[in-house]
Amino acid sequence: MWKIKGFIKSTCIALLPLYTFFAFAQAQTAAQAPRYDLTYDIISPVMGRNGMVASEQALASRVGLDILQRGGNAVDAAVAVGFALAVVLPNAGNIGGGGFMMIHDAKTGKNVALDFREMAPAKASRDMYLDGQGNVVPGRSLHTHLAVGVPGTVAGLAHALQKYGTMKLSDVIAPAVELAETGYPVSPGLALILAEERAHLGQWESSKAIFFKDGRPLQAGERLVQKDLARSLELIGKQGPAAFYEGEIGQKIVAEMAQHQGLITSADLKNYKVIEREPVVGNYRGYQVVSMPPPSSGGVHIIQMMNILERYPLQQYGANSAQTIHLKAEAMKRAYADRAEYLGDPDFTKVPVKGLTSRAYADELAQKIDPERATPSSDIKPGKPLPHESDQTTHFSVADEKGNLVAATYTLNLNFGSGIVAAGTGIMLNNEMDDFSAKPGVPNAFGLVGGDANAVGPGKRPLSSMSPTFVLKDGKPFLATGSPGGSRIITTTMQTILNVIDHDMNVAEAAVTPRIHHQWAPDQLRIEKGISADTLRILQNMGQTISVQPAMGRTQTIQIKDGAFYGYSDPRNPDGRTLGF
Repeated sequence: MWKIKGFIKSTCIALLPLYTFFAFAQAQTAAQAPRYDLTYDIISPVMGRNGMVASEQALASRVGLDILQRGGNAVDAAVAVGFALAVVLPNAGNIGGGGFMMIHDAKTGKNVALDFREMAPAKASRDMYLDGQGNVVPGRSLHTHLAVGVPGTVAGLAHALQKYGTMKLSDVIAPAVELAETGYPVSPGLALILAEERAHLGQWESSKAIFFKDGRPLQAGERLVQKDLARSLELIGKQGPAAFYEGEIGQKIVAEMAQHQGLITSADLKNYKVIEREPVVGNYRGYQVVSMPPPSSGGVHIIQMMNILERYPLQQYGANSAQTIHLKAEAMKRAYADRAEYLGDPDFTKVPVKGLTSRAYADELAQKIDPERATPSSDIKPGKPLPHESDQTTHFSVADEKGNLVAATYTLNLNFGSGIVAAGTGIMLNNEMDDFSAKPGVPNAFGLVGGDANAVGPGKRPLSSMSPTFVLKDGKPFLATGSPGGSRIITTTMQTILNVIDHDMNVAEAAVTPRIHHQWAPDQLRIEKGISADTLRILQNMGQTISVQPAMGRTQTIQIKDGAFYGYSDPRNPDGRTLGF
C-alpha cells in the first residue's frame, strides 16, 4: 500500500510544475480574454448621436439624413423619406397609396396616430367584386381600376409637415424630384421584383413606358428615370396637396378611371380627409407600447398578444425555443380570430378596442391555452371582448436629437399595387380595395378572412395590418419600429419588440432572428429557415402544423438609449439602410 501511496505522492510532485503551468496559462487567458471578448452582441447596430433614419432604400435614407443635418426635425425628414421612397422603391413607396404615421412630439410629450389610409370611392358597393351567383370574381379587387382606393399619402405627408414639421414642402420634396428626374441604377433586388411582376405591369402601356426597356423589364444596373413622376412631385411641392386632389394630377387620375370603368371621381379626391386618431396604448413589463388604432388592426392585436404573453417567463424559456414559439403561436391564433370578427373602419363600425386590449380579456384567452399542446384553429372562435369594454408596404423610422420620433408605414398593397400608372402622372396606383372583405369568410390576397365589420362600403377605409409602433420607457422614447409584410406585419413587429425586451437583443440581433407567424386561418405555423430541426420536431409533437416558408417582414428599427441612437435595417431587404450622425 505504501508503494502505491509513494507512487501517487511522487507523481503529484512530478506533475506539480505542469499543473502550475496550466493554472498560470488559464489565469493569463482569463486576464487577456476581455481584450478580445468585449461584448455579447452577435451583430452590432448603426450608432448615431444627433439623429437617425432607417428605411428600405439607401437613397431615401440619405435624403432623410440630409434633412436632419440641415436642421430639420424628425417629421421633416420622414416626409422627405416618404416622397423619396415613391421614386426609389416604386413597388411599395408611393404617392398613389396610403398609410399611417405615428409621431412623438418631444415638446408636448404627445403621441399622435395619423391616419391617411385610402378610402373607398363613393360609388363603391358591398358586392362590387361578386358575380351574378354571389362568388368573388378572381382578380377584380387586385388588377383592375376597380381595385384602386382614393389615395391618402400626399394629404397625410403634407398634413404631418404642416402641423409637426419645420420646413417648406417644396424643400423636403426637392430631393425626390431630382431622383425622379435624373434617375438611379436599378438594384438587383428591384430587378428581381420587376422580372417577377412582368405580367402584372405589362398589361398597361403607361406602366411599361416606365419600367420596361426593349419589351422587357429593366435589369440591374440600368437607369430608372421617371420624368412624369418628377413633374407630379414638383407640382405638389409648388401647389401643395391641392395639385393632387383638385388640380392637374387629380384630373389625370380621374381621366384614367373614366377610361377604364374605375370608380374614383373628382369629388372623391376633393373629399379625402386625413384623420388624427388616439393611439392604442398598452404596458408590457414596465414599458409602454404605443401603436396605431383602427382602421389598423396592428396596434390592437400587438397589445392583445403581449397582454397574453406577459404572464409567461419568455426570457427563461429562451428566444425561439419550442416553448416560446408555441405560446406565441397560440396567442397569435386567438388575436387573428378576433381580427376577423371585430376589426374594421371605426367611423363605420363599433370596434371594441378597450375590450380587445383589456388585461381581463387576455386572462380569459390565456386560460384556454394549453402550454403543452396546440389548439386546432377549428376549435378557436372569436372571443367576447365586449364585456371588457370600459391593420406591398414599406416602413421607415426617424429620430432626432430633440426627442421627436416618427414611425411610418404606407403601402400600395401588393407589389406595384394595381400595376396601373395613371397616364401622364408617373404615379403607381394602389389596389387597396382588396383589403376589404369582398365576401365575408372568403380570404383576401394574404389569406386573411374578414367579416361584416370590414365589408366594402362608400367612404370606408379598409382594415389594415400596418403597425408603426413606439415603445416608451418612463414616458421617454425607447424604440420605434414597424415592417411591411401584409398579414405578417403585426407578428413581425411584436417579435421585434419582444426580442429587445424579453431576450435582451440589440436592434440588429432583433432584426436577424428568425420569425414565426400564425394567423388562425389557415391553421399553419409559418416559420422562417434558421430554427433548429429539433425545435421543429418538438413543435410538431405539440400539435403545431409547421410550414417553412420565405422570409417575413423587413423591419426598420431605431432604439434610443444612453444618449445615443441605435438603428438597423432588416437584411431581408438588402436595399435598406440605416444612417445616423
